Order: sequence, then C-alpha cells, then structure tokens
Amino acid sequence: METNHTDRLTLIYFRDSVDEDLLGILSSWNASSHHCEWQGVVCGRQHPKRVVSLNLTSKGLGGLLSPHVGNLSFLRRLVLLNNSFHGEIPQSIGHSFRLRHLILSNNSFDGPMPTNLSQCSSLEILNLIDNQLVGKIPDELGSLSKLRYFYLSKNSLTGSIPHSIGNLSQLFDLSVGANGLQGEIPKTLSKLCGLRFVQLAFNQLTGEIPPAIFNISSIIYFGAGDNQLRGSIPPCIGDTLPSLGYLDFHNNLFTGIIPLSLSNASSLRYIYFDDNSFHGPMPTNLGKLKALEAMLLDFNYIRVIATSSNTMYGTIPPAIGNLFNLSYLDLSNNSLGGRGPSCIGALHNLHELYLSRNVLTREIMSSIGNLTLLNRLHLLLNNFYGEMSQSLGNYRQLIELELSNNNLSGSIPWEVLGLSTISIMISLVHNQLSGSLLSQVGSLTNLVELDLSYNKLTGPIPSSMSKCLLLEQLRLAVNSFHGEIPPALGTLKGLQELDISHNDLSGEIPSFLAQLIDLKYLNLSSNKLEGEVPKQGIFLNASVNKNLCGGIAELNLPSCKSNTSKPLQTEKVRVIATVVAVLSYFILCLCLFIFCVDYHGNDFKALLYEYMANGSLENLIQQGNEENVDHKHEHGKPIHLGLMQRIDIAIDTASAIKYLHRDCSLKIVHGDLKPSNVLLNNEMMGRVGDFGLATISFVMTTEAMDIDDHSSSVAVRGSVGYVPLEYGMGGMVSTQGDVYSYGIVLLEMLIRRRPTEEAFKDHLNLHNFVKVALPDRVMEIVDSAIFNGESENDVERMRDCVASVLRIGVACSIESPLDRMDVAEALKELHKIR
Repeated sequence: METNHTDRLTLIYFRDSVDEDLLGILSSWNASSHHCEWQGVVCGRQHPKRVVSLNLTSKGLGGLLSPHVGNLSFLRRLVLLNNSFHGEIPQSIGHSFRLRHLILSNNSFDGPMPTNLSQCSSLEILNLIDNQLVGKIPDELGSLSKLRYFYLSKNSLTGSIPHSIGNLSQLFDLSVGANGLQGEIPKTLSKLCGLRFVQLAFNQLTGEIPPAIFNISSIIYFGAGDNQLRGSIPPCIGDTLPSLGYLDFHNNLFTGIIPLSLSNASSLRYIYFDDNSFHGPMPTNLGKLKALEAMLLDFNYIRVIATSSNTMYGTIPPAIGNLFNLSYLDLSNNSLGGRGPSCIGALHNLHELYLSRNVLTREIMSSIGNLTLLNRLHLLLNNFYGEMSQSLGNYRQLIELELSNNNLSGSIPWEVLGLSTISIMISLVHNQLSGSLLSQVGSLTNLVELDLSYNKLTGPIPSSMSKCLLLEQLRLAVNSFHGEIPPALGTLKGLQELDISHNDLSGEIPSFLAQLIDLKYLNLSSNKLEGEVPKQGIFLNASVNKNLCGGIAELNLPSCKSNTSKPLQTEKVRVIATVVAVLSYFILCLCLFIFCVDYHGNDFKALLYEYMANGSLENLIQQGNEENVDHKHEHGKPIHLGLMQRIDIAIDTASAIKYLHRDCSLKIVHGDLKPSNVLLNNEMMGRVGDFGLATISFVMTTEAMDIDDHSSSVAVRGSVGYVPLEYGMGGMVSTQGDVYSYGIVLLEMLIRRRPTEEAFKDHLNLHNFVKVALPDRVMEIVDSAIFNGESENDVERMRDCVASVLRIGVACSIESPLDRMDVAEALKELHKIR
C-alpha cells in the first residue's frame, strides 16, 4: 500500500470505530476533501500528506480507539481528552515511535495500561487521568527518558509504584493519586532532581517517605494525604523545599513535631496535617507565611509552647495574626493551652475558625468580632470564660455558632440572637449563662438547631419563637424557665426534637404538641406540669411524671375529672399556619397554607408567598434579550449578576432541592424546576417556588436509583427543555428528575442560553453543547456579563471557577438517571468552589 494513502485509511478506520459523534465532527471526514483538511487533523510540513497531530478535544465522541492508530508513524500528538472513548488503549499505539504527546484523560478507557507505550521513546506527555484503567503501572515505562509529565490519577490502578520511574530523569510532574496503589514510595524518586509536582494522595501507600525526596528543591506541590504513611517530617523541610506552595499529609500516621523551618517556605499557601499524630511544640513563627490561605492541624496532639522570662506557658503563636490571606484555620482536637490569642482578630479574610477540644482559656475575645466574613465559629470544649462579647453580632455572614462546654456567663447578647443569617446551629450547651431568653430569638428565622441546655436561664420561653419556622431541634433542658409552654411552639411544624425537661414550667400539656407530626423526641420531665395528657401523636409513646391524668392506658395515670376532660369548644375561625416542606436553612420559599371559614361556614384555602422584590432568576439572566427588557432592582437600578452572585443563587437552589429530597419526613419531588420558578428576595437570596406539580412520595423508593416505585401520574409533567428524557419515555417521577432540571438551570445561569432555543435540536442539546466546550472553550460560551468590571487577571482566575460550575451542571443533566450527580454532592462541590 502506498504510504500516501496509509494515513488517510487509518483515519477512516478511526472514524468507523467511533459510534457516538454528538456534534457531527467526523461528518467532514469524507472523500470530498483531503484528509489533511479534516477537522482535528494536522499534517507535517516536510511530509505534507502525513498526519503529525490528531486533536479532538471535547468533541462529544464515543466508541473504541481503533488499533490502526498505531499506523500513523509520523504522529507526534494524539489528544482525545474529555470525550467518551471506552475499551482498552490498543498496544499498537506503541508503534507511533515519534509520538510526543499522548493525552487521553477524561474518558472511560479500561483494561490495563499498554506496555508497548515504552516504545514511544520520544514521549514527553502521558496523560491518562480520570479513566477506568486497572492493573499495574508497567515497569517498562521507566525507559521513557524524555517524559516530562506523567499523569495517571483517578483510575483503578493497583500494585506498587515502579522503581523504574526513578529513571525518568526529565520528569517535572508525577500524578498517580486516587488509585489503589500499595507498598512503599520508591527511594528512586529522589533521583528526579527536576520534580515540581508530586501527587500520591488517596492510595494505600505505606512506610516512610524517603528522606532524600525532601532534598528536591524544585518541588512546588507535594500531596501524600489519605494513605498509611508514617514517620516524621524532616526538620529542614522549609530550607530544602523553599518553593513549596502546597503540602498535604492529612489522614496518615505521621508523628513527631512540626518543624520550625516550615516558615522558611515563604510561598506556602496550603498546609494539611490533620488526622495524624503530630505533637508539640508547634512553630511560633508560622506568621511569616504571608501567602498562607488554609491550615488544618486538627486531630493531632500539638502543644504550643513559648517562653517569657524563662517561664513556660501555652499559647497559640501571636504571629498567626500576620497570615492575612488565611480563610480557613482548624486547630481542633489538640492540646493547645493558654489564653486564646486576640491576634486572630487580625485575620480579616477568615471564613471558618475551629479551635474546639483544646484547653484554651480567657474571655471570648472582643477582637474576633472583627472577623466580619466568618461563616463558622467552633470553640466548644475549651475553658473560655466571662461574658459573650457583643461584637459577635458583627458576624453578618455567620451560619454556625458552636460555643458549648465552656464556662461562659452572663446573658446571651441580643446582638447574637439577632443574627438572622445563622442557619445551621447555635449551641451554647453546658455553660453558666443566665438571665432571660430575649425576644430577639425570633430573628433566627433560618435556624435549624438551637441548644441552650445546661445553663442558668430564667423567665418564660419567648412567644417570638413562633417566627423560627425552620427549627427542627430545640433543646432548653436543665435551666430555670418558668411559666406555661407557649402556644407559639405550635407553629413549628417541622420540629423533630423538643427537650424542655428539668425546668420550672407549669400548667397543662398543650394539645398542639400532639399535632406536630414530625416530632420524634419529646421530653417534658421534671417540670410542674399537670392536667390531662394528650392521647395522640408523640404521646402514644411517652413517659410522664406526677400531677398528670388521662393519657393512654399504658401510662397508668388516674382518670381526669369530668370538668377537665371536656374538650374545648373550637372557635368559628380557624387559622392554622404550617410550613410547606420546601424550606431549607436559607428560607428558600416561605409559604403558608391558610385554612379559613367563609361566610357560609365552608373551609377555603389560600396559598400566600412572601413578596420577591427582585423577581425571578429567568428575568435576571435573560435580561437584554429581545423578548425581555432590562430587569431592574426595586430601587430602579439595573441588576447585573456577577459570578459569585450566580454561584450563591445556585447554592440556595440546590439547598432547597436537597431539603425536599432528603430532609423532609415525606420525600417531595418538585417536578417543575426552571429559572422562572427560582425567585429572589431583597438580599438576592434564591428561593424555589411554584409547587403546582410537586409530588409527595408516600411509598418506599428504589434504593439504588432513588426513583419512586409509584407516581401519582404517568403523564409527562414539567416544562419543555427542563424535563428529563425518562419522563417522556414513561418513566416515573423521581428526585433524579429534579436533579436533571437543576443541572439545566445551572448551565443556563452561566451561559445565558435557553434549552429550548432553535439551535438545540436533533442530537445537540444544552447539555452536550456545554460538555464539548469543557474545558478549553469555556470562555467562548459563558455569559460575558459575568465578568463586567473585572480585570484581565481576575477573569483568567475566574475561568477555572466557571468551568468547575459547568461541570457540575453537566454531571447533573446526564441522560441516564443512574449516572447523575446527587444533589447533595453538587451542593458540596459548589460550596468548595465558592
């Protein structure tokens, strides 16, 4: 066969092995044009008819990789990343002895790695990340003397890391993380004197890290977390690795001290030493690491020691206050002692602070009130004392406050009770707090858990708690609350746990407690309650104390007198407010079902929504299109959604869907999630509305798929473009259908393209359109309004962020329900990106 036709025929074989071509890329590979003009094909200059490069990145291709590809003897670059190729990588690829770049990442290749790759003696880049490869890393690859980038992470490779890798003298990057590799790290890696990037995390590696590796001064990134490695960190690590920016040893078996020299690695941005057995002293000079953004040291045995006038005492180094870029600080579960440092108040970029389970003392420092960006504050199980600082009220972004098991005294400041952003938890249990619980507690409208047990609080339980509609756990036990159990608690329809035992409460047990259908735990013991015990709801399984009567027979209580056993007359107008099960801790949609009586004595129903001043997400992201006018804020100014705002709205929406699917006593499928049903309040918080097609699942679900066995309707329901394919094929309504709709909404939010546009037809839809653009062509499809006013440097930095969010949207809108990303996982990933 003439060599002029060899490459053309090989490409035809390649084309014929592809069984999925979503964008029709290979339709141009036909007889009407020269094969060197086919899309993705580049021919050489010296040999004009010979293929030197085949690049089909993100083209929506799937199928097998033809073994004939090895006949492209002049091929230098084969790039197929981010497609859906599967099957084994053919051994014949080793015949391409001129090959320099082999990039097959983000596909579904399986089977073992081809040993014949060792014949590609010119290979410089080998990237097989994120496939399904199995077996061992071939020893033969150690002969690739020109290899610079070796990427095998996120596969299922086993065995040990070959010693022969130490022969790759030109290697810059080694990434074999997230596999099943075992054994010790070979000492031969220390021969790679130009190594910059080392990723060994998430394997089953054992033994010690060869000390000589820490002498490779070029290393910038070293990740060895989540293995079974042991030993200690060399004392001179900061001197021998001066360019180090990322150091991850988390979840291993390391011991010893954290070296003082670590502060000499001035470029360090991330330190992950959590879940080991390090002990003190901790370096007092870490404040020199001005670039540090995150440091995790929790679950160790660190003791912090400093000297002053030859007297030894425990303290967190004041120099930590110099880490101005730090956003996450976790020193929990150690033995840190001394006074909590006021210098932490200088960390103005801090979002999360964890100092729990230490032996820190002093008053809760007023200086930490300067941390206005703080989301989470955990100081439990220390010896903090004194009054809670009013400056805690400055935490306008706080969602979680955990100060339990300390020695705090005085009253709870109204400034803290007024933090309506707190949504996850307030825990002040086991302190010495006194005074009454102020009515400002009603401002905690987003709160899910409130625990004030084991204090010295007095006064009545405030009726303003009726506004805390999201409360699921309320614990006020072992205090001195008095008066009656307030009727306000009857509005908390989502309450699952109520413990008001060991107080001085009096009066009768309210009948409304029996109507709280979600209530799983109720403790009213050791109070001064009297009268009849209800016979329904939670009281079917109750234990009681004296002065009570009636109830179920098993309680063995005396019968009530006739005047106390008469039922109360109901009033003519009944107003019962219940929270529809669509609330998350962000108050994603406040709905009240109101049942009233009309003039004829008949019940009627009305559904009320809180007014959403900023309209719907659809109006905002589609503003400026022909069919829309510019959307304006309630004060008249046009609204331009930046990237962070869109991510926040995406988080709000995912939180709502997660609440419906996982946190409700009855699983709820929304059934019609789309941008017009995501509403925005004054603070631009996203809330899900319009539950006209919502379905409550009363039956068991298929565990593997999370899809309902039965549905209230077999008709296709929802809006075109947002309805998953399985609905149109007779599939049952499911939570995974909501996930699909959410994925489409997420994609539309970022690229401002509707799934119903004329361009999306046949095999091209919004999902595929975005998928094939990832990651290289993200900037071509994203809504440019996201970057309004941003500098070129910021735009480039935001590019990866946009790509990460789009990947979540693609993962949620996969055609097969089984393969879709779970909404909880999507929410977790969005929080990481945020």
